[in-house]
Formats: sequence, structure tokens, C-alpha cells
Amino acid sequence: MEKRERIRKIIEILKDRYPDPKCSLEYSDPFQLLVATRLAAQCTDARVNMITPALFERYPAIEDFANAELSELEQLIHSCGLYRTKARDIKAMAKMIIGVYGGVIPDTIEELTKLPGVGRKTANLIVGDVYGKPAVVADTHCIRISNRLGLCSTKNPYKVEKQLRKILPPEESNDFCHRLVLFGREICSARSPRCEICPLADYCPSNCLLSGKAV
Repeated sequence: MEKRERIRKIIEILKDRYPDPKCSLEYSDPFQLLVATRLAAQCTDARVNMITPALFERYPAIEDFANAELSELEQLIHSCGLYRTKARDIKAMAKMIIGVYGGVIPDTIEELTKLPGVGRKTANLIVGDVYGKPAVVADTHCIRISNRLGLCSTKNPYKVEKQLRKILPPEESNDFCHRLVLFGREICSARSPRCEICPLADYCPSNCLLSGKAV
């Protein structure tokens, strides 16, 4: 089956299984999503969601983050790991957004990646979830599952993003990536994929039931 036909089938199956995919990070404005995503680096979304209610109560506006005392900010985010680097980046990105962008979160990957601590994965999430533009968030689930499905052939996040952009319908790309996260958590895990119940088994060249070996 041609790759574009396979991706169409895969999209249909995932849409049926996960009809309302959303980012699992909890936020109420674009800057809060930016902060939460920075905190999520090498940390689970569940842990971040435990931290952010108190954090956003203490700093309700971007100006509050820009003026925050680093020591206090570090203390509030301590349990998410790498807290010194993350606190420094969050404060610096708040100051840059205010000083350079007039307090408005940029709406392009090129401008977003100029912000301290913001890479393409975070930039794609903001562009897609906040501004509704086509985006590909190449996180660990996306990279792992896309390779297993034969949709890409690299573990490099930027190359995965580029390869998926070539085959994904632009209007489906944002939700597709969110669905891969849900699918990865439920079925296609890193260590023990549940191929025996996988709805994508017929379209997966890595299906261990067909190949006779573990993924």
C-alpha cells in the first residue's frame, strides 16, 4: 500500500479511537502553555500539572514572570527537574516577549525558536494549539510510533517533522500528533507495545505478531 494511502487509513482509525484529542498540559492562556511546555522537558505532563496551579496563581500574568525572583520561581518548579535552567528560561522568555514582541506570543516557528529555551517541538505546539496553524510536534511518542509505522525513517526530531509534513494533510497534522501521544500511552508504548490489540496492526510493518519478533 502506498504511504499516503496508509497514512489516510491510520488517520481515520486514530480519529475514530480518539475523537477529541487535546494537549494534556493544563493552561488558560498562551503564555501558560509556553511555560508548561518548558517545564515538561524531561518531566511528565502529570507532574507539570501538579506544579502549575500554584505557579500560575503566584504569577498570573506574563509581567509577573518577567519580574519574578529567580530563587522563588526555582522553588515553585523544583520538583519538575532542571529547575534552575527552566526558571532562568521562563523569566527570560517573559522579558523577551514583553520587550521584543509587545507582550504577544509569536505565531511562527521561526520567531518562537528565538525565545530562550524554546525548540521546534515547543514552537510547533504553540503554533498548532494556540494559532491553529498546521504543525508537527515531534515528541518521543511521535518519533517512536511514526518510525514503527514506517511513516519516517529517522530518530532526529527535525527530520521526523519534515518527513511527516510531506505526507500528512495539513488540516490533520496537529490532531494527529496529539492522537499519537494518546495511542502511545494506551497501546504503542516504548517497551511493551500491545500489538495483539492494536487497531493499526494491519498498517504497521513493525507489528510483532506478523514479524515474529518484538518491536
